[in-house]
Amino acid sequence: YGSTTGDSAALMPHLRRLYPRAIGLLERAASVGEGGGQVSTWLGRWSPAPGRKWQESVSDVGTQAAESAARRRRRSQGRFTRNFVVQGTAAEWALCWMGEIRRRMRSAGMRTELVFFVHDEVVLHGPATEAEAVRTVVAESASAAGRLLFGPAPVDFPLTVSSVGSYADAK
Repeated sequence: YGSTTGDSAALMPHLRRLYPRAIGLLERAASVGEGGGQVSTWLGRWSPAPGRKWQESVSDVGTQAAESAARRRRRSQGRFTRNFVVQGTAAEWALCWMGEIRRRMRSAGMRTELVFFVHDEVVLHGPATEAEAVRTVVAESASAAGRLLFGPAPVDFPLTVSSVGSYADAK
């Protein structure tokens, strides 16, 4: 989402054509970051502002080398703010997803528990007899979290859900 070099850069014209508002949002976030500004996630968490040292470093354009370094620092900050919008909003969705999983399992009287979450994976532990019902809860909770955050937007939240006998077998 925003790559300007390498193989993935070839996809950007297609993404821009198919999703102009989304790509526009990311480009604006990058521009704000390059200018030293802050951006926010969907729920309003703000990126940290660049410090005084960053401001000084991008203001130093007295030599060609300093100007080149300032340009690199600005682009780096732009990548950070673009990523902040995407990853921060994804984290907010994941929190809503986990909350909905927990709420649904509790209201159904399930013994399965949420035991671990990392990046985009939820690990649940419970009796095998609840596995199919938990699969449904996990999938339905992803959609519910999307509706909670984004309303009726036609967005899918594809998941791979697997039941295994050991954490070591999970993929």
